[in-house]
This record gives sequence, C-alpha cells and structure tokens, in this order.
Amino acid sequence: MDTIQNKPILVQEYLQNLLKGNRANCSSIARQYLKENPSIKDLYEEVFKVSLYEVGRLWETNQITVATEHLATAVTEGILNELFEQLIPLKKYSKKVVVTCVENEKHQVGIKMVADVFEMKGWESFFLGTGIPTSELVKFIHETKPDMLAISLSVYFNFANLLKMLEQLRNEFPALQIIIGGQAFSRASEESLSRLGNVVLLSDLYLLENYIDSINANLKT
Repeated sequence: MDTIQNKPILVQEYLQNLLKGNRANCSSIARQYLKENPSIKDLYEEVFKVSLYEVGRLWETNQITVATEHLATAVTEGILNELFEQLIPLKKYSKKVVVTCVENEKHQVGIKMVADVFEMKGWESFFLGTGIPTSELVKFIHETKPDMLAISLSVYFNFANLLKMLEQLRNEFPALQIIIGGQAFSRASEESLSRLGNVVLLSDLYLLENYIDSINANLKT
C-alpha cells in the first residue's frame, strides 16, 4: 500500500508544515516545487492532493482534531489563491463550466483545483464552492448556461445527497454534461457507481486535463 512515507521528502515536509498550520513554510515549499517542476497541475496532484488525502485519513482515524483538519485545508486553499495569477492559458475558448460541491459538503479545495485546471485550459469557470443548495444551483445554471457542470464529493456519507442532486439536475438539464470526482469515490463500490447514471467520473487532474483537451481539440478559439 502506498503511504505518505513513500512520497518524496518535499511532500512529507509540506504535510508536516500543513499539520502545524505554517502557511509561510507551505507556500515556500510549493514555490520551491514549481522551480524544480514548473507544472501547477503536478503541484496540485502530487503535493496538495496527496497531503490533503493524508490529512483526511488522519482525521477519520482520530489522529488529528477537526480544527487541525480545517486549518490544513485553509492553508492549502490560501496557497491556491496565491498561485492563481500563474494560471495563464495558451488559448481561450468560448466554453463555460460551473464547479461546485455536493450539498452538505464542507471541503472545496479539490473542486477549486478542478476550476483552476479549466482556467488553465482556456475555459471560463464559475467556482461556487460549498454550501450551495441544489435549488440555487439550478437557478445559477439557468442564468449562466454553462457547457458543463463539475461536482465534488469528498465524504462518502454524502453519497445519497449526490444521487438526489443528480436526479434534480437531470430533470432540469437533461443535455448538460456532468463530471464528478473527489476522495469519496476511492471507497465507492461498483454497485454505488452504477447508480450515478450518465456522468463522467474522473479520479485525478491528469484525467481531467485529457478530458478537457479532447473537447478543446474540436473547438475553434
């Protein structure tokens, strides 16, 4: 089994500083990573995602408090905001995506990374984060008319909320392409996944990038 101890030292250092709430050190580590590997997508996937998944595991096994878990999330989200100015797309496309979380979810860092990847790929992303009731999401989709909707599920306990949400959205927008992802799907059964219906499940940012690239390849700038 792959554990955090098997990850590069830099990732382990980021995690340790994250658990201490040391934003300055975490920011410095992230920027050092980008000097050695100038790929924000790799930073997100190989450092931030790996570390936050470990934070989630530590919280679920009662090795850290919920306060520490929230602090780690807030630190990483702050660094995402610092790096936003570097999300410069090579081309811009007249495509829009709404990115949000399942109702009652309280973790939005993962879907923020998804929004950033869409921005890097030339799409306009509307990042709604957490706390949006499905009824309000429906209104927003009617207003903005996006080409795609991306939904994050971090806690498997909210899987039933996702199914209810998808049913409402399909009734309102039967032609809208929906993609989903998040840590919760790492423990979902085949039977559970079969209940999702016509959605695209993407487990990491590399698959998301490939998916967006396949769409962009057929578009004009």
